Amino acid sequence: MKQPFAFFLLAIATATALPTHAQLLPQAASGKQPLDRIVAVVDEGVILQSDLDEAVRSVQQQYASNPGQLPPIDVLRRQVLDRLILMRLQVQRAEDQGVRVSDADVDQAVAAVAQQNHMTPEQLRAAVEQSGGSFAAFRKQLSEQLTVQRLHDSVIRDQVTITDSEINNMLASPSYKAGEVHLAHIQISVPAGGSAADIKAAQDKAAQTMDAIKGGMDFHAAAIRFSDAQDALEGGDLGWRRMDEIPPAFAEAVSNMKPGDITPAMRGPTGFHILKLVEQRAPSRQVVQEFHARQILIRPSELVTPEQAHQKAEDLYNRIVSKHEDFAKLAKEYSKDDTTANNGGDMGWFMQGDWGSIIGQKVADLKDDQVAPPFQSEAGWHILERLGSRQSDRTDEMSRNQARQAIGNRKAEQAYDDYLREMRSSAYVNILVPELREPNQQQGAKSS
Repeated sequence: MKQPFAFFLLAIATATALPTHAQLLPQAASGKQPLDRIVAVVDEGVILQSDLDEAVRSVQQQYASNPGQLPPIDVLRRQVLDRLILMRLQVQRAEDQGVRVSDADVDQAVAAVAQQNHMTPEQLRAAVEQSGGSFAAFRKQLSEQLTVQRLHDSVIRDQVTITDSEINNMLASPSYKAGEVHLAHIQISVPAGGSAADIKAAQDKAAQTMDAIKGGMDFHAAAIRFSDAQDALEGGDLGWRRMDEIPPAFAEAVSNMKPGDITPAMRGPTGFHILKLVEQRAPSRQVVQEFHARQILIRPSELVTPEQAHQKAEDLYNRIVSKHEDFAKLAKEYSKDDTTANNGGDMGWFMQGDWGSIIGQKVADLKDDQVAPPFQSEAGWHILERLGSRQSDRTDEMSRNQARQAIGNRKAEQAYDDYLREMRSSAYVNILVPELREPNQQQGAKSS
């Protein structure tokens, strides 16, 4: 299914609310001017009917080519409202903690979205407006996503630590050596501090979900219909994960599965989980291409204009190529790169992206012992000589890095999930429209 705006559709179920002071707003439709209404009060903020309608419309647009995968409209509205509520709570919590996102930050995010979709920012704006959206609302969605990401980073920064012994234990474990799996999941949540009735309701919903899957419902569609997870509207796709990234309570079940298999509903710390093994792949050696090069960097400064820096680089290039002067000697005398100048410009062995994309592309295009004409980067003007290339087995080094990342991801995911559950259980959420409440939810009750 084609997704026109990658970052935009990532927020499809978390469309932002309008300003909280705008409680009643006119909305044009077929010449009439009906009044907007508040559908939910979320702590000190509100979510409007227009916010919910726009978010639901976005989801329906995303699934326009396969609308049968969406749940009934009443269920979809409740799902989307739940995500709007969670986004609103996170933004409020972030603002309370002093998290701020500047216009320049949003500009950078817009540029990144445009680049991901092979557009200019102006083309992205036109495409958003052509699809019926508001570019101002689009920017606000990006701002809220950046805000929530910074909240997430601050939460896990304080709670997630990784030790060398943890990395060593992971590398020695059979699960690490088992390779990677592509998983999808369905999560039926139990609220933090949930009662026996809450647990029974979740268990019944998990059983209903399993019955639907056994009855022939596609797992992707079942995730959209039943899952409480934030990725439900993406079909619960978890992507590729190493076996060691899976919580130990579920890893054993997954290790005995074949692609296409689905687990029964399993009880976990946050509720009931149903997993599907989509694909799996064995671990492989990590052999990468490395380059050995040296450089001379001429930086512009208060005393050296960009034009003078360029001319100096051209002069040194001609002295190296035409007059065969010693590269290392010139690098020690003229290069302004503090990390390499004293070593005659020697950059050592490195992978293509280690020194940035511009140098990486240049060194890949050169042949051994070839010197590139001066080229510009953000640092200044470079003269680059490729000294050699080789294939290097980085399996051990990359395995340690992957293990560190896997441990960090697992701890971060659990820490932030616990944070969200605590935040949600302590928040005041009053859903004012009866048909948008869950069947067992009372008006004015705390959200769960």
